[in-house]
Amino acid sequence: MAEWEIRKLRILRTLGERGTVTATAEALHMTPSAVSQQLTNLAAQLGVPLLEAQGRRVRLTDAARLVLRHAEAVFEQLERADAELSAYARGEAGEVRVGAFSTAVPALVVPAARALRATHPGVTVRVRETEAGEAYDLLAAGEVDLALSLAAHAPTAVDPRFTRVPLLADPLDLALPPDHRLAPAREVRLADLAAEPWIFGGSGPWSDITRTACEAAGFSPYQGHSAAGWTAILAMVEAGMGVALVPRMAAVRRDGVVMRALGTDRPHRHVVAAVRKGARDAPAPKRVLAALRTVAADLSHLSDVPDLSGQERFT
Repeated sequence: MAEWEIRKLRILRTLGERGTVTATAEALHMTPSAVSQQLTNLAAQLGVPLLEAQGRRVRLTDAARLVLRHAEAVFEQLERADAELSAYARGEAGEVRVGAFSTAVPALVVPAARALRATHPGVTVRVRETEAGEAYDLLAAGEVDLALSLAAHAPTAVDPRFTRVPLLADPLDLALPPDHRLAPAREVRLADLAAEPWIFGGSGPWSDITRTACEAAGFSPYQGHSAAGWTAILAMVEAGMGVALVPRMAAVRRDGVVMRALGTDRPHRHVVAAVRKGARDAPAPKRVLAALRTVAADLSHLSDVPDLSGQERFT
């Protein structure tokens, strides 16, 4: 296949269109002798005659026309490749693999992907749900192009492998049983629940976040029950078995559970995105990151709205 040199095939095609070596040379900004030499070399490489004399002119042989018939498909595919590469360079095409923890997928990644489908349909987002701490391992291994994680479980900002971008400070709300003494209260502080049984995972990010938030409020939480899934956690809260912190971004819902925004000591979890430093200027990942930042900004605005409802039931 090395004999099928694109440049020489273009010369042959131009000769077929223009009819003379001189006109071909003018069209391609070459000398007539260079055109003749290139076509002679191509004929030798392919092992077939490509030109035959016709008076003072030359014409393409049947073999040359056969070659061009197949070459046209090559030229068409190359033009498509050029168009796609141009779109990629402008950030209008490409595939971006995103690794994100579970609550970030519906809250951040899906809205960003939907927005990109409308504005940049050539950019494809492939999602891989991961644990918050695993996203960076996948990023370092090249298995994802963009990672969403929690700041508490991410490498430090000076890690030379990654460029990190803060996305969102996600408030943590309090899940209470409907008959809890603080359910009707206008303002609740974490310290008011120091004696309560708490429900959170035995290990992992959410255990660390719950413990850190309670300790910042002046007490160490008593873990009454251990669960990692929101369905199980809220079922136990509804049954009066304890209380729990719930990230607002998770948007989990359950009848019979009262959600209250905390007061001045409201804790947050910080969501960050990261790319490998070598790929930080790649156009398609920059498009996806920009879409994620837009979604995160909208969520941040909603998170700033104070909760004045007294009791808000998840449905």
